[in-house]
Amino acid sequence: MKLVCSQSDLNTNLSLVSRVVPSRPTHPVLGNVLLEADQKNQRVLLTAFDLSVGIQTSFKADVDTGGEITLPAKLLNDIVSRLPSGEITLEDDGKGTDSDSLIVTLTSATGRYQVRGMSSEEFPELPEVNASVAVHLPVEVLKIGLQGSLFATSSDETKQVLTGVHLTVKSDNLEFAATDGHRLAVVETNRRIQESATTKATQELDDHDFPLEFTLPARALRELERIVSKAEAQDTIAI
Repeated sequence: MKLVCSQSDLNTNLSLVSRVVPSRPTHPVLGNVLLEADQKNQRVLLTAFDLSVGIQTSFKADVDTGGEITLPAKLLNDIVSRLPSGEITLEDDGKGTDSDSLIVTLTSATGRYQVRGMSSEEFPELPEVNASVAVHLPVEVLKIGLQGSLFATSSDETKQVLTGVHLTVKSDNLEFAATDGHRLAVVETNRRIQESATTKATQELDDHDFPLEFTLPARALRELERIVSKAEAQDTIAI
């Protein structure tokens, strides 16, 4: 595996996926980030998964040789965040046959670092979603709903249904509902609050029978809220 990418892209995407890396993983590989170098599409994919919440992101890179490996998230984050702007080269020696001999070398304008990794085969796969329905929401609508409902979710894991936000998608509006048994929050928003959804996205939603109802974990939604906080008003998100 060999690739060249910008420090900014790697740092931004690595910081994002590292948010779900557990501080005390139940298995060593869960403390790692899966790095995949896609030579065909000239992209790098980063994945983190704690068996409850997973984040996967990708960015452009010059991939000379494809490959995949898992690297310790905290150590890698610490190194990359301290590197100067500019190009970074990541390369493994191609000699590793087991987890004890997988070494990746990071080279920048100011130094050279070696990080021991683990085989990608040990990293758990993200669950596949086989649903045929994709609900497209304007980012602004999602922000309003989450800001008004997340505070009322429960932190008691013995009552899992109360640790999430129940979303009801109707033909003309969205309802976000959450309760911890003491507080109740219900937010109704017009799903067309912004004429931002593409024609295709809007049509996909209009073709379905309403209402659509599902409950999403608060922890995952808080991470989603942070991700979309910097999104443009005209952006959409698919659930």
